[in-house]
Amino acid sequence: MTPTAIDWHILLPALVAGLLVLATHVPLGAQVLRRGIVFIDLAIAQIAGIGVIAADAMGFEPQGWAVQVSALTAALLGALALTWTERRWPEIQEALIGVLFVLASCAGLLLLAGNPHGGEHLKDLLVGQILWVSTQQLIGMAVLTALVLALWFGLRERLGRAGFYLLFALAVTASVQLVGVYLVFTSLIVPALAVRSLRPALRLPLAYTIGALGYLLGLALSARFDLPSGAVVVLVMALIAPLIPWAVMRWRHGAPQAV
Repeated sequence: MTPTAIDWHILLPALVAGLLVLATHVPLGAQVLRRGIVFIDLAIAQIAGIGVIAADAMGFEPQGWAVQVSALTAALLGALALTWTERRWPEIQEALIGVLFVLASCAGLLLLAGNPHGGEHLKDLLVGQILWVSTQQLIGMAVLTALVLALWFGLRERLGRAGFYLLFALAVTASVQLVGVYLVFTSLIVPALAVRSLRPALRLPLAYTIGALGYLLGLALSARFDLPSGAVVVLVMALIAPLIPWAVMRWRHGAPQAV
């Protein structure tokens, strides 16, 4: 494996895509941890993927509006189903989310069974194509990110159970088409998990820092050594996640105390 030069003309749009995903997923991930429904993103992302696969099977343009509507409709139906199950059986919600993920995965495999490019489509769904995001995708994602953040920080206390699931479905539907299921899960859970024991005032900025460094270093390393970008970003973010809180705690304990 020969190291190659880093082309930031390709990596910069990918980095912007990662940062846009992080913008919504870091605060939503903290809420997911608080609610104890860690695998909800995998389930919703997989359900959105069924919408994408179904639209593709019907011959719609891969980046067209029909695919977006199909993916969002599937994700919203999944969110509504999870809203009902949480109200009906809250004590087994995490198990039901896991079951829904497995069912959605199997449904996706069946939809791809007769597709000669099924393996490629499945890979794109899982690891994404972050290096090939278009300007149009980034603009659409930026608008959606602004909307989700405005609703989350402006109406968070009034969203309720259904509002949270629907907003979550909206965010995940867009991000899974940019970066894939694995990076969606990592962006949601790893930063939030790393900062959970810190002071509340530090959690959000440090979680964003972990996520941003994960994307920056992961993309750079994947380009330098010609490795799959999504997988490298996942591993790098997981490796640096415990280091930043540890460094902050060491610095705080070692800093001189005010008299």
